[in-house]
Amino acid sequence: MDDKEQILLQNQEEYLELAELALKTKKYNSAVTLFFKAISAGTDLFLFRKEKIVPSSHTHRFRILQQKYPELYQILDKDFPFYQDSYTLKMTKEAAEVLQEDAQKIRKMS
Repeated sequence: MDDKEQILLQNQEEYLELAELALKTKKYNSAVTLFFKAISAGTDLFLFRKEKIVPSSHTHRFRILQQKYPELYQILDKDFPFYQDSYTLKMTKEAAEVLQEDAQKIRKMS
């Protein structure tokens, strides 16, 4: 396994583990943020394995996924507003669980 691939995989697992802990302790803003980071790391891992590239930003990631992998793009597009809102609003358990489910879906795909 390539070093970059290993790092992306480890990051995805770390974010998922910490997101689950945040969810269990009712820290929903942290859970949302960490689940979205797990989703991002998972899509980056997917792109690295398929395209041999790692996106340089959210915009770059979104663009590639929108053009080549619409199923992944739809998940990211749906979840990104939760991530953005987690900075200024109080997140709910339900919002965290939506991202939890999507993070697990991405994990299986990547």
